[in-house]
Amino acid sequence: MTRQKAIWVLTSVMLLSVLGTAGIALPYPVLAPYFLDSPPNDLTHFMGIHPKILLGFSLAFYPLGLLIGNIFVGALSDSYGRRKVLLITLFGSTVGYVLTALAIYYESFIAFSLARLLTGVCEGNMSIARAIAAELHPHIERTKAISMSYAANYAGWMIGPIAGGFLVVYGVASVFLIAAAGIAVALVLVFFTIERSQEAKDTSMLHFWTVIRRNNSLTLLKDKNILPIFWFYFLYTMGLNAFYDFYPVWFVDYLDEGSKTIAWATVALTACMIIVSSFFVDKLNARYGEIKLIIVGSSLLCLSFIGQPFIEMDLVYFVFATIGVFIAIANGMVPTYLSKYFGHLGQGKVMGLQTTTFCVANVLVASLGGPLSILSSRWVILAGAGLVFASILVMLKTRNRQQAMIDKHTKEQETLTL
Repeated sequence: MTRQKAIWVLTSVMLLSVLGTAGIALPYPVLAPYFLDSPPNDLTHFMGIHPKILLGFSLAFYPLGLLIGNIFVGALSDSYGRRKVLLITLFGSTVGYVLTALAIYYESFIAFSLARLLTGVCEGNMSIARAIAAELHPHIERTKAISMSYAANYAGWMIGPIAGGFLVVYGVASVFLIAAAGIAVALVLVFFTIERSQEAKDTSMLHFWTVIRRNNSLTLLKDKNILPIFWFYFLYTMGLNAFYDFYPVWFVDYLDEGSKTIAWATVALTACMIIVSSFFVDKLNARYGEIKLIIVGSSLLCLSFIGQPFIEMDLVYFVFATIGVFIAIANGMVPTYLSKYFGHLGQGKVMGLQTTTFCVANVLVASLGGPLSILSSRWVILAGAGLVFASILVMLKTRNRQQAMIDKHTKEQETLTL
């Protein structure tokens, strides 16, 4: 592959990430006002359960699907080819969003939850996009390629909430239909730009189930060297998801704001994430290294989460922009770390483990945070700060062990190049 071809592939991956993530993010500023501020209906008051608890469960079903999908989607792409698995899962995502819109129209909480679960399973494919970006090394430096992929994800998180916040006037169901259209565009993009490669020689069902059983992302946890970064990321994303999932609830509870304000706050957050990830993460990594940046970025994020629930409206956009900077620094290091030191175990599988960890954390936080938010959404975000602090302690405790692994890996790479 030439560098020019690698740049074209990275551009395609970034466009896929923007469209895919925008489809995911479209409903985010919509769900909290829909469950908490809209006129009661059979979906938002299912069986007389408190709307905040139903919101928590509805937030949990999507990442639960992501969890299921990411356990095997990345690994299947290692065996069957990135393109084939992406096309199948993107089609499934499109169907999932259409079914979600129908569930809202017919006011069925069970159908809504199952549709969100299906959509999540199929959207485990974001790990494939990151694997493609990582495999462009050495034509494009690994940290740079992954950082640009993450910047595209952040752009999707910015575009999606803006669209959701302003399109909600046409109805909540229409937001999910537009998300389906965005994913359909991503499907067409993959069909015409990603080349066929890495097709499996054995396509039998026996081979399929063998890949899932023996080569899924969770098998990486047998490697003791990966456990420190896994436990860090698990605790870190628990805290991060406490913020992601419940800051819209905080807007409704404490500032009495709706979808448009939530959307603009998300713009401030993600715009800084895009800028830092695109232009600074790779330079910071080259100068300071992954471990130091993870610790510093997480520490600053922890402090921000402690203060954020108590700010007034005039500080919202500044504080959310600052949080975006710290998230980009810490987030950008984890996939680079995993790809660089464990990519030989399968890039799709490694990226799948990262996303699987994120999803487990999201399911737990959404399920537990819903009941806690009845007391106060502030408590959920503060609990998130405590979890990020716990993740920092894990990194500090295992820092020497991880550095020894990095030094060993570096020596082995130097030996191979001689």
